[in-house]
Amino acid sequence: MKSKKNLTRFSYETAAFEGWRLCISRAGSTFTRYFPDKKLGGPKKALAAAEKTLTEVKAIIENSKRVEGKLTATTIKKANKVLLEAI
Repeated sequence: MKSKKNLTRFSYETAAFEGWRLCISRAGSTFTRYFPDKKLGGPKKALAAAEKTLTEVKAIIENSKRVEGKLTATTIKKANKVLLEAI
């Protein structure tokens, strides 16, 4: 499987982690979450979970107010909550 925008595939033979990493940066804030194949039942299921979470985080970020070009603390908390509940 190939990496996509904001989603990176990690599949190394010698690494302990195999799965997808979601990483999105907007307005000075970066949101990152790992979706392991082992925990989610394979690479396709991990990718589906990562894509669903990415869509939710993008919706929160794009529909939020900005103060001096930065995301508000409330928006950051909402996005982080979505990331924590993803798995």
